Amino acid sequence: MEPGMSANLLLAAAEGGLGQMVGEVAHRFGVNGQLLISQILSFCVVAFLLHRFAYRPVLRVLDERRQRIQESLENAEKIKAELARTEAARKEVLQKAGEQANQIIEEARTAASRVLEEETRKARAAAEEILERARQAGETELARLKAELRREMGRLVAETTGRVIGRVLTPEEHQRLIQEAERELTA
Repeated sequence: MEPGMSANLLLAAAEGGLGQMVGEVAHRFGVNGQLLISQILSFCVVAFLLHRFAYRPVLRVLDERRQRIQESLENAEKIKAELARTEAARKEVLQKAGEQANQIIEEARTAASRVLEEETRKARAAAEEILERARQAGETELARLKAELRREMGRLVAETTGRVIGRVLTPEEHQRLIQEAERELTA
């Protein structure tokens, strides 16, 4: 008998009917008991070694990787929150800058309005002064022209009178006629 068969028979004898059935099935499939036990022991040794030297390091690497991923996610959340704060601060700065720009523009408009009013007032004052000087110059010129006209009229009256009466007037008569003509022109 084969060595595997003796193991099958022992199993069948130990368990009775069930063991016999198991033994028959094992015999039909060609299971060798000693080889099976050595394969089970080899599997256990390989499983132990894999667990000890491969599975644990792989689990450790996976755990470290999971922790790094978790830290990266936390950092991403922190960065996202910081970005949101920065964006809010940027918007606030832009809003303040806009408000300051509007205030500066309004102040510039107000200052320009004041300057315009002041310059307009100065221009009006200068124009009024020019007009006053022109009026005074016109009045002075008019008075000078009137005086010149009176003298000329007086001279013409004296000359015309001298021609009409047919004689040469004395300087006293000439002066008297000029003064009378000037009195009549001013009245």
